[in-house]
Amino acid sequence: MHFPDNNRNDAMETEQQQQKKQQLSYSYSSYVTQGREEQDDPFLIFIHNVRSTLCGLPPALDDDPLQPPGSGMGWGWIANRLLKTCATYPSGVTPAILLSEISMAWSEQNRSGAPKKQLDCIVKLKKKRNRLKLPNTITIDSIYEKKFLSLSSVIEAVIINAYILPGTDIYMLTLGDVWSSNTIDLYLHRRFYDIADLKSGILKQGREILLTGCYLRIAAGSLLSARILPTEYLVVLLDEDEDDDAMLLGAQFCFDSFSSISLDAVKEGASYSLYARIDYIGPLEVQGKHGSVKRKQVTLVDMGGMRLNFLLWGEQVQVANLFSVGSMLAIDKPFIASAIDSSLETSGEICLEYGSATQLFMVPVTLHEEQVCVAMTQSPYQGSKLLNASYPSQGPTVSQVTLPCDSQGTIDFSNYPFRSYIADLRNKMTGISLYCVVTDIRASEGIFSLKIEDTTGAVWAKLHFSRYWSLGRLAVGHIIYISGLSSSLTPRKSLELSWFQSGTGSSFFNLSCLPAFLNSSCFQRLLSLSGLSTDASCVQVCRIWVDRVECCYVDTRLMHTHCGHLADKAASGDMECKFCHKICTGEVEPTFRLKIALADETAATNVIAWCVGQTATELLQISPDEFYELPEEEQIMYPASLENETFIVAIASSRRRQRQQQEGGAAVELEQGDHHRYNEAVGADWEVTYAIKCE
Repeated sequence: MHFPDNNRNDAMETEQQQQKKQQLSYSYSSYVTQGREEQDDPFLIFIHNVRSTLCGLPPALDDDPLQPPGSGMGWGWIANRLLKTCATYPSGVTPAILLSEISMAWSEQNRSGAPKKQLDCIVKLKKKRNRLKLPNTITIDSIYEKKFLSLSSVIEAVIINAYILPGTDIYMLTLGDVWSSNTIDLYLHRRFYDIADLKSGILKQGREILLTGCYLRIAAGSLLSARILPTEYLVVLLDEDEDDDAMLLGAQFCFDSFSSISLDAVKEGASYSLYARIDYIGPLEVQGKHGSVKRKQVTLVDMGGMRLNFLLWGEQVQVANLFSVGSMLAIDKPFIASAIDSSLETSGEICLEYGSATQLFMVPVTLHEEQVCVAMTQSPYQGSKLLNASYPSQGPTVSQVTLPCDSQGTIDFSNYPFRSYIADLRNKMTGISLYCVVTDIRASEGIFSLKIEDTTGAVWAKLHFSRYWSLGRLAVGHIIYISGLSSSLTPRKSLELSWFQSGTGSSFFNLSCLPAFLNSSCFQRLLSLSGLSTDASCVQVCRIWVDRVECCYVDTRLMHTHCGHLADKAASGDMECKFCHKICTGEVEPTFRLKIALADETAATNVIAWCVGQTATELLQISPDEFYELPEEEQIMYPASLENETFIVAIASSRRRQRQQQEGGAAVELEQGDHHRYNEAVGADWEVTYAIKCE
C-alpha cells in the first residue's frame, strides 16, 4: 500500500538540472576565498585534522565492507562533537582530549557488540534491513555496559523468544537487536496481551518491535538478571511483503478511513482501525497556565488524501520517537476527540489521540538514497586533501556522495562528509549544518529571524523555540554553528531556512562567547588589533591591554538573564527586554555596559570597543553589586585601576558590513513593521564578546 508520487521524478530531474547550472555559475574568486578561510580558521583546520586522523580507524563490525573507512563521519557530526566537548570543558581542552572524546563517541555510535555468533533470525533481518536507524536508538549491549536506560531512549528490537513466566499469566519477551550479541527480557505490558498469544499472536520469534519510555530492573545488583519493566510505548513493525502481515493490514485496517469517522458513532461506542502515512511530526509544545502540559502533533494522510492530526499528550510524546516521516501507521482503536476539546487550531472537526486501548503498528519507510553532487564551493583545501582522506581509492575525482532521501524527495544532509555553504543550499534539504556569522537579528511574536552569512552568501533562518529564547547572548558579528536546519521555498519561490529547538539533531553554539575558545591553544590564532577584519568569518582572538582611561565609559544597567541583553522600563512600568520584546520583570539582574579603549604593540591607534554582562565584569574586575556600593567619587576614579591590565579577548564587528545577497540566496519574507531590529552598541564598531585576564 503505497502513495503514488507521479511528479516526483520529473520535479527532481528539473531541480537537479537547475542545481547543476547554478553550481557551474560559482565564481573562481569565491572558490579561492573559501580555501583561504579553511587554512586561516583554527577551528576549521582542527575539524580537517580530526577527520583525517579518524578516517584511518577500522570500520565498525556492521559497516558495509564496500564503504571506505570513516565515510559516514559527517563534517557536521565532528563540529557538533567538538563544540559539545568545548561547552563541557570551559576551562580549556587539548587536542588529545578532543580526539579521545570524538574517537570514543564514534566508536560508541558504530559499535556492533562482541563478535559472538548471532541467532539466525537476527542475521536474516540484518540482511534485509533497509531503513534508517532512529534517533536516540541504543543497543542492548550498551544497556549492559552502562547499567542505565534513559526514558527517551529507543530500542529497535527483534523478538528472540516469547513465553509465560511459570506459575503466572505474565508474558515475557526475550529481545535482541541487529547490533548486539546480548539479549534482554521484557515484561510485556498488559495492553498488548491480546496480540501476544503464544499460538496465534503476532508477537513471536522474528517480529521486530520499537520501544521507548522504558525502565531497567536489576535484581540484587546482578546484571545477569537485568530486565525491562512494562512500557505502554511499543510499536509493532509490519512488512507488506510478508503474507501474514499483508493479510492483517487488509483484514483489519482497510475498511475504515478518516472520512468515515463519526463523532456521534463514537459516542455510541463505535471504534475504528485506521491506516495512514505519517506526513509530519511536529515539535514538542508546552501548554497550560504554568507550561506543565506537553503535546506533540503528528499529521497523518490516509489513502483518500484526507489529513488528520494524531495528538500525543504528557509522557505519550515519547511515542513520537518511534515514528519516521513517510512510514505507514496502522492505529487500532484510537481515541476520537473533537479538535475544539483538544485545543487544536484546525479546520477539521476531529483528531485522534493515543487512548488506553490504542495499539500501534507501523510499516517503516524504506530507505531511499540520492546521489548528491559535491558542490563546486568545496575549497581546494577541503576538496583535495579531505576527499583523498575520505575516499582514498578515488582521490580528488569524487564528484558525488550518497545521502538518505525520504518519499517526498527531501534529502538528509546530517551525514554529509563536507562542510555545507549557503550557496549550496537548495529546496528540500534537512539536517543542514552551517558555520557562519550573524549579520542581523529580528524578532516578532516569539519567532526570531537571523540573517546568517558565510563566504558564499547570506540567507535568513527562522528559529522556533520550545518556550522562549534560550541561546544566551547573541548579537551581530558573532560566529555561530547551527545544525538541524531545514530548507523550503516560500510562496515567492525564495529559499527559507527553519530551525526547531526540539527537532532531531538540532544544536546551536555561539563560538564568539565560548570560554573554551580562549582557553584552548588549538582553537587560537592570536591576531594583532591592526589585523582585525570587519568581514572575518571566524572568531578573532587578540591579546590586549586597557589604554586611555579617559575614554572609558561605564553604564550600570539591568540585563535580561535569559538572553543577556539590556532591559528598560516600559510605559506600563514593567521591565521590557529590548531584544526579546518581552516583559521580563523578575528576570533581570544588574550589569555593566562598558566602552573601553584597547591597545597592543601593533595598533597605531586604539580600538574603541564595547561589551556588556559577564565580559564587562571580567574587564572591570568587579561585580555590579560591588561597584554600586562604592562611593560616587570612587566609581568615577575606578577605571584608572584598569590601565595596562592585559587580557585575552574575543572581538566581533558589531557593525559588520552587510553584503549584497547573491541571486538565489533570498531572504525570508518579512512584513514591514512586523520585525524589530536590535543593536545595543554604544558608539563603537567592535564588541568584546568574551575576555579572560592574563596572570
